[in-house]
Amino acid sequence: MKVGFVSLGCSKNLIDTEIAIGKFKNNNYKIVNNPSEAEIIVINTCGFIDSAKEEAINTILEMAEYKKQKCRYLIVMGCLVQRYCEDLIKELPEVDLFIKLEDYDNFWNIIEDLIKRDIVTKTKQKLSNKISEMKPLPMATSEEFMDRVITTGDNYAYIKIGEGCSNRCTYCAIPYIRGPFVSRKMEEIIEEAKMLAKKGIKELIVIAQDTTKYGIDIYGEGKLAELLNKLSKIEGIQWIRFLYSYPEGITDELIQEVAQNKKIAKYFDIPIQHISDSILKKMNRKTSKKQITELLEKIRTQIPEVTLRTSLIVGFPGETDDDFKELQEFVAQAKFDKLGAFMYSKEEGTPAEKLPNQIHKNTKKSRYNKIMQEQQKISKQNLENKIGKTYDVLIEEISFDKKFLIGRTMQDVPEIDGLVYVKVQENDLAVEQKIGQIIKCKITEVSNYDLIGI
Repeated sequence: MKVGFVSLGCSKNLIDTEIAIGKFKNNNYKIVNNPSEAEIIVINTCGFIDSAKEEAINTILEMAEYKKQKCRYLIVMGCLVQRYCEDLIKELPEVDLFIKLEDYDNFWNIIEDLIKRDIVTKTKQKLSNKISEMKPLPMATSEEFMDRVITTGDNYAYIKIGEGCSNRCTYCAIPYIRGPFVSRKMEEIIEEAKMLAKKGIKELIVIAQDTTKYGIDIYGEGKLAELLNKLSKIEGIQWIRFLYSYPEGITDELIQEVAQNKKIAKYFDIPIQHISDSILKKMNRKTSKKQITELLEKIRTQIPEVTLRTSLIVGFPGETDDDFKELQEFVAQAKFDKLGAFMYSKEEGTPAEKLPNQIHKNTKKSRYNKIMQEQQKISKQNLENKIGKTYDVLIEEISFDKKFLIGRTMQDVPEIDGLVYVKVQENDLAVEQKIGQIIKCKITEVSNYDLIGI
């Protein structure tokens, strides 16, 4: 049978999808990209915030239309199912099977029950709303990670080093959905990375809900710096980057590893969420304005060429005009290279849902616009500062008119950050051969979020 997949949400979810694709492929199912050809459609959902939930429901309804054609089975998995399984069963009869995260260790048996024996088991077990009662969800086995089908192309792949989160930020539903943080064993991660290198992957993107927590639960101390060092010794891997590093977990050892290791991108993705001490406290964040400011200064001092990225939440309950002004001023002063802002989303079951002084949606939108307008000016200036400089660029495709090679520098995360357009020189007969190669490019101009060079 032919199987089509739709993966929604974050890169951590994408790895779950790639593992699921691997299971179908290993059982001799044919994977197709066009849902109109699929006899089975599998949707991996996100249930993090309202917009993600809405996208997931709309996607399910859209894919359900294919059941009028070739599709025989519609299967839905992922965070939305984990969080709202009972409600989804009632509201979406079009779906033949819902698979919770806690059932992933029995994934293929459930699939076979549906497809081979036409048995639909719809779990009635409710997930606890108390973080303290949440058990760690099953981690994919080493073999499952090795069998996953990479969907991100030939150049880069994500590598998951942990599951769940134990930070308990008051606005976040992740601990209720995916349970407490659990690290993978280092030797399993290394073996997976070696497998990816053998497949020709040049760039590893290390991910977890909080990568700086890696190792604490199984080794008694943070091991991210050591892991990155070991990954960098794998032949064939040329670039390594890690994402989602919470500020309180960024150690001197980690900064030094990034500074000294040529394979590791000089790139810190630090979700600080706010800068007002009163808001940080309400969010149950573990750092203060002083600590954040000192950390950024330390990183920039020790790694002058570093790229800093952050994410912010505006409109958190109780955010006063003074709190927001403080955030605005900080953004203007900090001059992050990359910045994403989000309007606070009231998530059921989280402590922040019950906080007083919820902010009106119009105020949240206004504050969001102001932050992004400020950052747009900063981003443009940061890009213009790159004119005249030469960078290594990983070439990933050719423009439709074949006038540009398109790629990324080591300082750009795929699908998130900007691109580099390298002008193709006249009489260059080896253009196609440059795809997948790292070449030198001198930046000559900028456009919005992208660089152009020769």
